[in-house]
Amino acid sequence: MADHVNWGILGASNFAHNHMGPAIHAAGGGRLAALATSDPAKAEPFQSWCPDLRVHDSYDALLADPGIDAVYIPLPNHLHVEWATKAAEAGKHVLCEKPIALEASEIDDLIALRDRTGLLIAEAYMIVHHPQWQKAKALYEEGVLGEIKRVDCDFTYNNPDPGNVRNKPSMGGGGLRDIGVYIFGGTRFVTGQEPEEILSADIDWQQDFDTTAAITARFPSFRYSGLVSMRMAPLQEVTFHGDKAWMRLSVPFNAQVYGEARIELHGPDLTTRSWRFPAANHYVLQVAAFNASVRDGTAYPCPLEFVRGTQAMIDMVLQAGR
Repeated sequence: MADHVNWGILGASNFAHNHMGPAIHAAGGGRLAALATSDPAKAEPFQSWCPDLRVHDSYDALLADPGIDAVYIPLPNHLHVEWATKAAEAGKHVLCEKPIALEASEIDDLIALRDRTGLLIAEAYMIVHHPQWQKAKALYEEGVLGEIKRVDCDFTYNNPDPGNVRNKPSMGGGGLRDIGVYIFGGTRFVTGQEPEEILSADIDWQQDFDTTAAITARFPSFRYSGLVSMRMAPLQEVTFHGDKAWMRLSVPFNAQVYGEARIELHGPDLTTRSWRFPAANHYVLQVAAFNASVRDGTAYPCPLEFVRGTQAMIDMVLQAGR
């Protein structure tokens, strides 16, 4: 490997073009080198800011490219495990969009594959790389909140388009798989706790996929309330409530797109402290961490074992809701 990681992308998705492709090209220690798409016209927007991009006409051709060290997979959910497996078997490190699998048991197979090949296989779970979430975790671990009693998480948007993959159950669609990963994983990341029981799962179903889900759960030291929806006006907010103080994370999931990421800490004397994070790009930070792990063996901040815990909670909620 050269002094940088050469990346390829499987598929010319809008998200890859608008967010992850530029992040791969901007992150330290790596560069975007290749794209796989059967439609040359879809490669042109990428080439406008990456003119030396190699374009392969199939995913297999990109995986056979000896000049590619790592691949980013932004394919529909139901294809993630298949192509993550093929990429690793071809000797490539893998960063795959969330959810990397549709059931927790499938992640066990990816963990075994990672351990067998020695390659880095990771889910593109970007929020844990953002300083907003890292600061929230640090405040919690410092004991500023006291004993945590309650966590509330809301993440909603309105996308009724029947042609969108999020509204196609055959492609692993549904709100819990699309954004439940954030309200569950973010809670687990900050507190380090795992759900003991799903107390309620009130789910609106449409053609066998969930459009809105209101969940309550019991964790070892707190009660949890979460809402995800693909049929409501956009809202993003997380609150951690302890017996000494409480903190609110605004714009916790789509920083810079939905708005500015902030933390408000409300103390027992009614004082408020706040932190702003106007410039941090969690996609770039995520790729930089991946590159460092590949090049230097640095521990990756979001291993598959963590990802499996979030998927296990999604599985629990879906089972309870059905």
